[in-house]
Parts: sequence; structure tokens; C-alpha cells
Amino acid sequence: MIQEIRKRGIPTIAGNYDEGIGLNINECGCAYKTEEDKSMGKVYISFTNEIVHDAERKYLRNLPSQIRVEFSLNQHKISLLLVHGSPRKINKYLFEDREELSMIRILEQSNVDILCFGHTHKPYHRILKTGSGSEVRYRHAINTGSVGKPKDGDIRGGYVIIELDEHSTVFNEDSISVAFIRFEYDVEAAAKAVEDSPLPNAYAEMLRKAY
Repeated sequence: MIQEIRKRGIPTIAGNYDEGIGLNINECGCAYKTEEDKSMGKVYISFTNEIVHDAERKYLRNLPSQIRVEFSLNQHKISLLLVHGSPRKINKYLFEDREELSMIRILEQSNVDILCFGHTHKPYHRILKTGSGSEVRYRHAINTGSVGKPKDGDIRGGYVIIELDEHSTVFNEDSISVAFIRFEYDVEAAAKAVEDSPLPNAYAEMLRKAY
């Protein structure tokens, strides 16, 4: 996967796992809930460290933690920020039920209108209203989910398409289109590959049940 991304020249940010592998440490910054999960996580990152080559490790180590893009549309600027966990921390969990004022604060402090992130592997889109009167604007918090390891009960892969055009503005909550795309892939083949590897079989079940 690393080689394919490099070959295609796809702009990419570092996740917490990329950071751990890039630094060649047996720690991914994951918030494991049980000792069993923690034990499995150690096997997972240790196995990955064994199979990743030096050139790939260097690539992961040099990935940016953020990518910021600014659009000038209809005389209005719209800023978009891509992060893994949050703008504050690579392994910060921004769950959908996070208190609204806290989420607004994160976007405002980052000076961003559209924040795209992941880490929880659970996709969602929240539109947050800020300001008042003529100063009202709408900011978007978008969890893009996970391409191949969803945790929302839907075993299909997923990604997000954000559409902006000449009518897009932060002053109209419906002028920015966000579509969550799900696609079929051979989940069983992926799960079987996990079972045929040194990884714990529990990871195969996670793919089969998307949790």
C-alpha cells in the first residue's frame, strides 16, 4: 500500500500508526480499552515493523501531520484542513457526540471551515453554526471513516467526496456537498489473509463485523 501511494503521488498525511512505524517503535498511540486489546496491538505493530522496509519507514516518518487547502470561491474564502485525529493531536478521538462548543472551539482555533479527520473509523458529518446575525457562518466537521477497516457495523469500505463550486460559501449551510461513499470488496479474502498471518484472528473478525 505504501508503495502504491508513493507511485501515484497521492498527497497523504500521517496517522498515529504511520508515526509509530516511521519511528520504528512498538507503540501506536492507540487508546486500548482492555489488556487483551493492548496485547493484540503489540503483536500488530511488531509484525508491521518486521515487514516494512527502511525506504518505506523513511517515507512514513516524513509525512506531514496536516494538509491545509484554501479555496477562493464567489469572493469568499473557504479553508479545509486534513488531519488524522485532530488539529491538536494525531491520536485524539473526535467522536460524533462530542460537545458542540468543544468541536466549534477546535475549528475556530484552527481557523478552518472544513475539518476532515478520522482515527475513530466511524464516519459522520456535523454542521456547526457559529456567530450571530450577519456574522453567522457554518463550519463542517467531517469524519471520513476508514477505507478498509470500518468500525460502524458496515463491512464495506468507505470514503468521502466533498464538492465545492462557485456557489459554495460558509454563509449557507447547504452550499457544500458531502457524500459518504461505501463500496464492496472481498472482506472474506482480507479476513482469511489475516488468519494466515501471525496476527491475532480477532482482527479477522473485526473485518467481518466492522467493529
